[in-house]
Amino acid sequence: MPETRFIVNREIYEEAVLKVVPSARKRLWIATADIKDMYVEKPGLAKQMVPFLQVLAELLQRGVAIRLIHAKEPGPAFRQDFDRFPGLWTGIERVLCPRVHFKCIIADGKRAYFGSANLTGAGMGAKNENRRNFENGILTDDPALVGPLEEQFDSVWRGAWCGKCGRREFCTDCPLS
Repeated sequence: MPETRFIVNREIYEEAVLKVVPSARKRLWIATADIKDMYVEKPGLAKQMVPFLQVLAELLQRGVAIRLIHAKEPGPAFRQDFDRFPGLWTGIERVLCPRVHFKCIIADGKRAYFGSANLTGAGMGAKNENRRNFENGILTDDPALVGPLEEQFDSVWRGAWCGKCGRREFCTDCPLS
């Protein structure tokens, strides 16, 4: 029986970031409007904080294919963390699309989070409770929800909307530019 749950604030970090992301075995798709450096508890080692990018680098080393769609370039702290993990340069497939505002994490096409939270510490609930955003979303393994979410992600990924976008001058990754 598929499970679908409404989650908020810190639950997004605990369920989507700490469980769904490391559960990926073949592929991980992430979409976000904003992306910043974020530190998380290393899976299996509670209270040891590591850059989220380290978790992604370790997934790549295990053979997980990672795709990231985001709306704007991340800040300098994110880029410094990114540079610490050279495998990310060639391992993560990335598309920059200024029209993307949806947020999701999809592991292996089977389990997903989607909701309001950007891939930032404040958005995902990884920060101190006094510095977090108020966010909500859905955590699910229901194919009736995961399938359309994957289709939305994939349609942006393959450029299905680029011809009608109207913002191509801002989009360096548009296949039609």
